[in-house]
Amino acid sequence: MTGGGLLVAGTTSDAGKSVVTAGICRWLVRQGVKVAPFKAQNMSLNSFVTREGAEIGRAQAMQAQACRIEPTALMNPVLLKPGGERSSQVVLLGRPVGEMSARGYHGGRQQQLLGTVLDSLAQLRATYDAVICEGAGSPAEINLRRTDIVNMGIARNASLPVLVVGDIDRGGVFASFFGTVALLSREDQELVAGFLVNKFRGDVSLLEPGLDMLHGLTGRHTYGVLPFRHGLGIDEEDGLAVSLRGAVRESAVAAPVGEDVLRIAVCAVPLMSNFTDVDALAAEPGVVVRFVDRPEELADADLVVVPGTRGTVRALGWLRERGLADALRRRAAEGRPVLGICGGFQILGERIEDDVESRAGRVDGLGILPVRVRFAREKTLERPVGEALGEPVEGYEIHHGVADVRGGEAFISDGRGHSLDGCRVGQTWGTHWHGSLESDGFRRAFLREVAAAAGRRFVPAPDTSFAALREEQLDRLGDLIEQHADTDALWRLIESGAPRGLPFVPPGAPA
Repeated sequence: MTGGGLLVAGTTSDAGKSVVTAGICRWLVRQGVKVAPFKAQNMSLNSFVTREGAEIGRAQAMQAQACRIEPTALMNPVLLKPGGERSSQVVLLGRPVGEMSARGYHGGRQQQLLGTVLDSLAQLRATYDAVICEGAGSPAEINLRRTDIVNMGIARNASLPVLVVGDIDRGGVFASFFGTVALLSREDQELVAGFLVNKFRGDVSLLEPGLDMLHGLTGRHTYGVLPFRHGLGIDEEDGLAVSLRGAVRESAVAAPVGEDVLRIAVCAVPLMSNFTDVDALAAEPGVVVRFVDRPEELADADLVVVPGTRGTVRALGWLRERGLADALRRRAAEGRPVLGICGGFQILGERIEDDVESRAGRVDGLGILPVRVRFAREKTLERPVGEALGEPVEGYEIHHGVADVRGGEAFISDGRGHSLDGCRVGQTWGTHWHGSLESDGFRRAFLREVAAAAGRRFVPAPDTSFAALREEQLDRLGDLIEQHADTDALWRLIESGAPRGLPFVPPGAPA
């Protein structure tokens, strides 16, 4: 028997598809439904490693957590990791299979992957009561319809009902809903069941006349109006979209436990990947995290983080061009804390030999850490565990660079004195492990070291649990769906498909 399904599409990118999908998943699992997430094709620099060593988008990993299950490669069979404006690394079922231009991908390769995508979805539907699928961008991207495998292409082939989400906070949501339907073919329109309004502020009764008119124009109901809530974003998809000098999250910084706050500056390097690594720092009361792109913005920082990047050599050049490289060297020489994660760790080393990612050959690093890096063609994809600063720590590794550590102190060890990863010199640390700061005891120990080196009377909160905060956030998403969506109608969609006899809205897709 095949489980039920639903495709959550959006009028635009960032309309709230990921959040709504996670919220529906958490609502369903609280009703006792065995549910899984799915995104056929994801373009993201924020990725995660499953327990079997497969790389998938972080949004799908978080949605799996909303379902209270382990993420697998089936949940995101195609992952595209941008390496520049026109090319991406293609990751298929968790493993990289090569670089491809956007034209080459949409020119034929994408359609070749449809069989793998449909097979992955079929396996999930054979295992779970329901699979909640997330689309990408807009289903009405008429230039890409022929090769689409993530929006209406997957809906047609898997007979999925479609719910279209619109962000009313951006404005123009009625035109976006109507235009989305009106630009779809008759066949596709038959699958679009209705709409969901996201991020509404104010009195819903003022919106209802518009919703009634939308129903009159399209014959489709609105399945809910979700109110605007601060701090509800789950792990973002696109590292290129980070706004500089912005807060890492919308939520207010909690009051510090000690007398001082701790200021953390994250270098917003090009092709930044897994910037979610600093979310655990931002969750700490009294810690202020911001993204920066100028050397003077490092002056008052107690810790500077050089994050991961899909373009290590390019990011290194960017740091030099902007004067940030010299500022980082000065900080390290003065004994002021610096942390490099993955690509950031490689940048802090002495030398990089890259014939894989940038093909730049040998490039001098910043020379702060005694590390030499050689890029291997095989990508390291692991979920390691260890010990650091006397505390257990776990993380995940996603990198081509192989580090040859030639000095300094061990950073992460196996607990028996053998180094597992990274190194430390003075107050500069480096590691390949993403997600390590989510280990609560290690994060607190690390922040105590940073505060002492920075001369701040900052005290980490003794009871902050990052895992518990994530669960609380996912429950808030589930509450939004339960309290503000027509859940009975949603379940009928998931179980029985789109209503029959939905009217055609002209003009339809152009020939």
